Amino acid sequence: MSTDNAASFTAGLVQMRSGLSPQANLDAAVRLIGEAKSAGADYVQTPEMTNILEVKRERLFAAITPEESDVSLATFRELARKLGIFLHIGSLAIKLLPEKAANRSFLIDRKGDIVARYDKIHMFDVDLAGGESYRESRNYRPGEIAVAADLPWGRLGLTVCYDLRFPSLYRALAEAGCSFLAIPSAFTRQTGEAHWHVLNRARAIENGAFVLASAQGGAHENGRETFGHSLVVDPWGRILAEGGTEPGVILATIDPAAVTAARTKIPSLQHGRRFELIEPMAEPAHLHAVRGPA
Repeated sequence: MSTDNAASFTAGLVQMRSGLSPQANLDAAVRLIGEAKSAGADYVQTPEMTNILEVKRERLFAAITPEESDVSLATFRELARKLGIFLHIGSLAIKLLPEKAANRSFLIDRKGDIVARYDKIHMFDVDLAGGESYRESRNYRPGEIAVAADLPWGRLGLTVCYDLRFPSLYRALAEAGCSFLAIPSAFTRQTGEAHWHVLNRARAIENGAFVLASAQGGAHENGRETFGHSLVVDPWGRILAEGGTEPGVILATIDPAAVTAARTKIPSLQHGRRFELIEPMAEPAHLHAVRGPA
């Protein structure tokens, strides 16, 4: 989708500190989305796990519901229609089976219709220093399909949090015409302090695209601490807006022409090549050719 003649728009990123009550989280999100609209936002994004941030299996599955009966989703659809905005719910925990959920993004248009769904592909299964441990795949079924959707200003690629560490996903979205890369997240404080800024800027630079990354921030009811620092990054890697650790809203003017300008200066999307990798065999004198990505 061409962005050469697309008008600029205002993106509003909602930073939250989701707790254990879906209703309390919904109330907080509705208030902040309203603030973003009042400040002039045309597109509003919330972070990963907007409806609940819970790792304990029993409490999670007692609190969440299937998509068709999810009160938060119904409320967000009506809110998007009422406010006349594109509302991107970074993700909700959606029950698929009695003991398996989806970490699912929803893009809702100005009429309140769901125009895109995306299930987080990469599961965060890791043990961190200090005793922190996460096994996202225990509760969530990973998605298998990359998703892009057209906004009035250009094409948006939908991703979630840990996806950020897998650049091939973003290159595929950019090659599919995405000018904007959404990365709603709940990065841990440890990993966020180390990598959040550099990874978001890298995804913007290497794809010549805007990055829109709403985040969870602060100490949550379940004991987890997230990094915050919601970011808007332009296609040249410059940070246009940044949050702190407290709940709130950040805004930035998004000029789609900046995508064309960046990709003209650095046309790496046109220069990507398939390749063969040469690996040494057991005998140093012999080499083995391995096909690169198809």
